[in-house]
Amino acid sequence: MTTSQAPRPRPVPYDPGLEPGLAACRELIERIPLRADTILANRAHFATLVPPVEAAIGAHPVEFEHVTVAGPAGAPDVELTVLRPRGGVRDAPGIYGIHGGGMVLGNRFFGIDALIGEVLEFGAVAVSVEYRLAPEHPAPAAAEDCYAGLVWFAENAAALGVDPDRILVGGASAGGGLSAAVALMARDRGGPALAGQVLDCPMLDDRNTTVSSLQYDGIGIWDRNNNDTAWNAILGTDRGTDAVSPNAAPARAADLSGLPPAYVSVGAAEVFRDEAVDYATRIWATGGQAELHVWAGGYHGFSGFSPDTEVSRAAVATRESWMRRVLGTGGRSR
Repeated sequence: MTTSQAPRPRPVPYDPGLEPGLAACRELIERIPLRADTILANRAHFATLVPPVEAAIGAHPVEFEHVTVAGPAGAPDVELTVLRPRGGVRDAPGIYGIHGGGMVLGNRFFGIDALIGEVLEFGAVAVSVEYRLAPEHPAPAAAEDCYAGLVWFAENAAALGVDPDRILVGGASAGGGLSAAVALMARDRGGPALAGQVLDCPMLDDRNTTVSSLQYDGIGIWDRNNNDTAWNAILGTDRGTDAVSPNAAPARAADLSGLPPAYVSVGAAEVFRDEAVDYATRIWATGGQAELHVWAGGYHGFSGFSPDTEVSRAAVATRESWMRRVLGTGGRSR
């Protein structure tokens, strides 16, 4: 797919309080435009921005271990990092985190500070999964790796101190899209059972033709061009055709019934707005449960990159409220 030659629709303006964070984020993360021939350079730059897990934990009372588990049939093993409150837990909620990066960038430590915060907030055991990246490993490699890690988490819940009935999957951007894919796979493959799915600014639809994708063509962070680059790498010549599996692009699923409750959150001023809204709407149409929040003036990933703004604090508090309800925990102070 190529960028439309039609005039770009007028974009939704950014929340003024978010604009400094957006500018800093673009300078820090999108210094190199993401195109087919710059994926490796972007990966190398990304690697300089992701601290080791020890640094992310710092003085927080959280312990971790790295685990290698069986991967998909015929594929390499999958590496996981398990985070838990220091001293251990029993019958704790489980949070299975999937990192972002367009399925072409990042590793399981990208955004792990958010998982650490959830370990502290909910007394949870969290797992972050390392999945194979495109284009070297096109779809469905990433989703299959994530599913294999989830199966291990559920099968070892008791040993990890986790209540198997209170495991949710979640992530932002590509992590949100992969979380939706894993929820579909778990439904279609008879498990593991999930208490919920957190789809934060999720990357769901390879077609990239919504109004919001056209509004943010050449502006903002993770614009339409970046999205094209990533989906081309993930799907190759199958992109935009009927050959695309819902396990690669969850928006392609014809049936969204029988899914765990979904929390869908997105900024009004970003590429993924319309596909996120559509996904929640289609879950409701089946009689399923979804909670949708579209944050006025929010850019892609705003709550992580502009954490001290009013809208970001509201977004985080709202997500944590939903998680408390789904996980059946009152949370605890950080």
